[in-house]
Amino acid sequence: MNILVDSCVFLDVLTNDPQWADWSAGQIDHLAGEHRLCINPLIYAEISIGFTRIEELEDALPGDLVARLSLPWEAAFLAGKCFLKYRKGGGMRRSPLPDFYIGAHAAIGGMTLLTRDPSRYRTHFPRLPLICP
Repeated sequence: MNILVDSCVFLDVLTNDPQWADWSAGQIDHLAGEHRLCINPLIYAEISIGFTRIEELEDALPGDLVARLSLPWEAAFLAGKCFLKYRKGGGMRRSPLPDFYIGAHAAIGGMTLLTRDPSRYRTHFPRLPLICP
């Protein structure tokens, strides 16, 4: 099974977050033994902010640990529709569209999403399987 790993999970480990690093590292270790861990270009971009050089990021996310998936066009459509519903429901404009893309990618790809920030995904992708605290 493919597990799409939200950027917050990797960032917890890479920044040694005092509250979440242990949980996130434990999930990655546990799931990597049984499943294929995946990211997409948006997740990669969010993680890249903490690195000066692409080589450093590539070392932190080795290809044998993390598969890189392209974003399907169907995910773009679903992300846009979910974001529009969010905005029409009074959602704040500054809410990041990437979260909707990540949820839509996991949903369209039949994946489970590993995240520690499940609220938006539960609301807008209620059938999306989540692994979260």
